[in-house]
Amino acid sequence: MADTPDTPETREERIEVALDLIAHLEHEELALSAVVDRIETVTSDPALTREILDTAEMRGLIDRDGARVRTRTGGTFVRFESQVVTREGEFDCRRCGASISTGHFVRFESGELGPFGSSCVRKVTGRE
Repeated sequence: MADTPDTPETREERIEVALDLIAHLEHEELALSAVVDRIETVTSDPALTREILDTAEMRGLIDRDGARVRTRTGGTFVRFESQVVTREGEFDCRRCGASISTGHFVRFESGELGPFGSSCVRKVTGRE
């Protein structure tokens, strides 16, 4: 796997990147499982996933109602033209684990998330 130096490493960096991802969810309402699927591109630690969801709720990014999550960011979404960059190399998709030669990386203020394959980046950002 190619070196990706901007990938969040510390717990705090992972939380902030996951919160940016949540803040950019394209749908107004999603199943909790769909939100967790996106968070799992940042961490597979269940305790950290809970902390991310709790922090997102405390910061007013989402409202949770059982198995549903409603976003409160009002039309914020990932802009493919400016926030998604591609790099050529040997990568493993952060979502599905497939080997890919073109990595798609999502840039947020808090850091960069990726690499993803072309279909997984669309799923993570809510375009599919």
